[in-house]
Amino acid sequence: MQAMKFFIDTHDVSTNTFPAGLTPEQFEGFFAGYEQACYNEGVIPLRVHVGYGDGRAFCFTMAPDAESVRRAHAAAGLPFDSISEVTTATPGDTFFRRAVG
Repeated sequence: MQAMKFFIDTHDVSTNTFPAGLTPEQFEGFFAGYEQACYNEGVIPLRVHVGYGDGRAFCFTMAPDAESVRRAHAAAGLPFDSISEVTTATPGDTFFRRAVG
């Protein structure tokens, strides 16, 4: 099995990558198709943070590479602004890894 990495991709109404006026009910229907496209590409959707009022969304996924995330978005007909590989930055993940002694 290929190592999995974390990615965040962004969508914004001002760049036409988020549908204007999208409602939670519309998003729920759309997400089902996006979720299936993700699974078809080996991408695991972990969380989606949606700002309906601001017309923005941030998808947090786990995938083998950014290209898999791009293909999932294309299959779902979902444009995006950017896809970034990220790591977690909690004290346990990052800050306490310093050498002791």
